[in-house]
Amino acid sequence: MTAAVPAGRDVPGPAGGCGRRERKKRQTRTALIDAALELFRAKGYEATTIDEIVAAVPVSQRTFFRYFATKEDLVIGLQQEKDRAMVRALEARPPGERPLTALFESVRAVLRTIAESDPADSARFRAVRQVIESNPALTAAHLARVAAMEHELAAMIARREGVDPAEDIRPQLVVAFHTAAIRVAFEDCSRHGVWDPAAMAARVESTMALAREGLPGWV
Repeated sequence: MTAAVPAGRDVPGPAGGCGRRERKKRQTRTALIDAALELFRAKGYEATTIDEIVAAVPVSQRTFFRYFATKEDLVIGLQQEKDRAMVRALEARPPGERPLTALFESVRAVLRTIAESDPADSARFRAVRQVIESNPALTAAHLARVAAMEHELAAMIARREGVDPAEDIRPQLVVAFHTAAIRVAFEDCSRHGVWDPAAMAARVESTMALAREGLPGWV
């Protein structure tokens, strides 16, 4: 039976239907992510099957593969979303800003957005970090993602500075330094059981400040 449309409300046309379909797709994708992350943390990443993930939603395996190629794609894809946010933040930095400052301010903006996001998004970010840090099976994919991100950021820094990245290795060096500081910060969070996004952001920021200001005297 078709529900009656309340008086004064337009019947959605093709555009409205398209909007509902897109919302439904986003909801299904998010449900799969949340179910997978809960299972990964409860049972372990390797021990969790795709059958168990789809049963928790519940949807078919075909639906799962419509959104993700593999379990790994589900986890790493969430990190890649943060990578894209980092790229957008760097693109928005003032052109005259020095490379390391631009990188640090960009990641700070991304972390601030995560810390200020709604509780569901914050919980998702925390779960992804826990799954990655506790599952060696994801290490290779994570490192490959980081390497690809470093390459993209180095190319952006080279363009900002007007240098040829094939001839000048400084963009690669400054990005590698930046990435190392972030990695050390997240490893420190994991070691001390710091998973709250706001607390993680604060710890990452303090590590970045130390890398930028405290290390020159050690070199």
